[in-house]
Amino acid sequence: MNKLLKLFWQYNLPRWSILILDTLICAFALSLTFFIRFYFDLNMSPEDKTNLPYDFMIVLGVRFLSFFISKTYKGVVRYTSSKDTTRISVVVVSGSLLILLLNVISLHFVTGSYFIPTSVIILDALITLFLLISSRLAVKAIYFESKNPVKEKMNVIIYGAGEAGIITKRTLDRDAAIKYKVVGFIDDDEKKLGRSVEGIFIYPPDKLNDLIKENEIEFVIISIQGINSKKKNEITDLCLENNVRVLNVPPVAKWINGELSFNQIRSINIEDLLEREPIKLDNDIISTQLNNKIILITGAAGSIGSELARQCAKFKPKKIYLLDQAESPLHDLELEFADKHKDVSFEVVMADARNIERMQNVFNTFKPQIVFHAAAYKHVPMMENNPSESILNNVLGTKNCADLSHKFNVERFVFVSTDKAVNPTNVMGASKRIAEIYIQSLGKNSKTKFITTRFGNVLGSNGSVIPRFKKQIESGGPITITHPDITRYFMTIPEASQLVLEAASMGSGGEIFVFNMGKSVKIIDLARKMIMLSGLKEGKDINIVFTGLRPGEKLFEELLADNENTLPTHHSQILIGKVREYNYSEVNTIINELIVSFDTQNNEAIVQRMKDLVPEFKSNNSVFEKLDG
Repeated sequence: MNKLLKLFWQYNLPRWSILILDTLICAFALSLTFFIRFYFDLNMSPEDKTNLPYDFMIVLGVRFLSFFISKTYKGVVRYTSSKDTTRISVVVVSGSLLILLLNVISLHFVTGSYFIPTSVIILDALITLFLLISSRLAVKAIYFESKNPVKEKMNVIIYGAGEAGIITKRTLDRDAAIKYKVVGFIDDDEKKLGRSVEGIFIYPPDKLNDLIKENEIEFVIISIQGINSKKKNEITDLCLENNVRVLNVPPVAKWINGELSFNQIRSINIEDLLEREPIKLDNDIISTQLNNKIILITGAAGSIGSELARQCAKFKPKKIYLLDQAESPLHDLELEFADKHKDVSFEVVMADARNIERMQNVFNTFKPQIVFHAAAYKHVPMMENNPSESILNNVLGTKNCADLSHKFNVERFVFVSTDKAVNPTNVMGASKRIAEIYIQSLGKNSKTKFITTRFGNVLGSNGSVIPRFKKQIESGGPITITHPDITRYFMTIPEASQLVLEAASMGSGGEIFVFNMGKSVKIIDLARKMIMLSGLKEGKDINIVFTGLRPGEKLFEELLADNENTLPTHHSQILIGKVREYNYSEVNTIINELIVSFDTQNNEAIVQRMKDLVPEFKSNNSVFEKLDG
């Protein structure tokens, strides 16, 4: 039987046969109409009996011509859509109106009477509509059922019975390649509970666990638009406990041509679960600082730099200069801006912040008013093995940009720092702390407002732990973690960039703005959740291996040093760190000596000078621990 059905569905009926079948359905509808109309009236008038053959000829002739002209018969019946049913409705109603018009013409100009009762015309239109549409929907239902028998379907729950949830169900229903059966909606709106949508009942959230266990649920699809991360985590945790995968419907703005396709309903990922509530920015203040201004962004091709550029573009600056030494990523950013930010004036600049002559020409030529300095080396083990390079890039590069900002009277210089600068245990963190010290001390005697922003890891940035774990899972593992107790703070790239703009706009110069990173995340918990989100099991499909702390790495990050405190700002997620002050002339002398020491390539001597300037710098798991006495 199944083979016969498959053979039948392999071919489409000739279009002319659909036209004939539709006409036959209309003939049946008209016959049924006359039967209903005169069933209780046994005394059908002789005139009506005489007109009966002519009634059929005229009505079916009108139907046939209207179907032929409108080409309703050319649609593939098994894929009937709402547009098809609308078109059929218009054609049938239009045909019935034409028959009514012919009736009026017959009354006044031909026979002096109606050739068909008006009640028959109205009833026939309703029955014809019902039969044409229901027959198509029946064929469609049989087709999809034959393609995906119930016993082969996977049970699905849709979380959210709003408009997006209904569209999600319809998307599953119409996609022939999908073998899903929606067994229920979950919604917390009490007005919807106990009701059904398209034959599917709506249940309260506390029934989710029972539904999963009673119906062997394979997937839960979260369709709610703008659901908060706390609720999303609760749903995901419950599903993962029951070995149920979680899918997520993207925002409406990302639907293709305003329609949702199944391919867009993707597995929920770890970034979705680590997101926090949207940041409320003071757009008026930020706009005052950035609107119609010339902005220079160093490290513009990097994760933070490129997002800063995108955020700045929203505030209609006079021009944005995107500076980086990485050719290919900078080229990609140029193509992106040319495509997505056509109304923004921008220019890409290939330059190395360490080259003072090149940077002087940049400042002298472009005259930036706002500088965001995001260029830096950031990988801890890499800098631990190459201390001189951290001095050259993170210290000298920052010093060059800061000095030139002071020289050319830049309004604001915003330095993107890191939580690793707090009580540094590695060369990278110490180099960023030295850069912080320099721009703070320089700012005391400058018209330029020097502002530092300090935050932890950003999700999805180049080299961060999450992309690495994803690659390891895709390759079958193992996932490598340095230590079972290691923790980190995480923030999304857009969130970090938005807070940088907010801090930059509120800064009066000399501040170190510390971002509220929320709760620190245990990396092993992160890895385990990523494994489960992939539909795999730890120890069976993917193993976790501990490799030991890397050079310079510490178990947990801090946002403030032990002898520091904070002051609140008008923004709940931004604090001002109170740090000790340094004398510019002393700092400048030591840093210049540190930079000159690059030529010696004596790593121990370079790191020792760094420790002299940053006494809280205590090496961890590093060959430089011996310098701490």
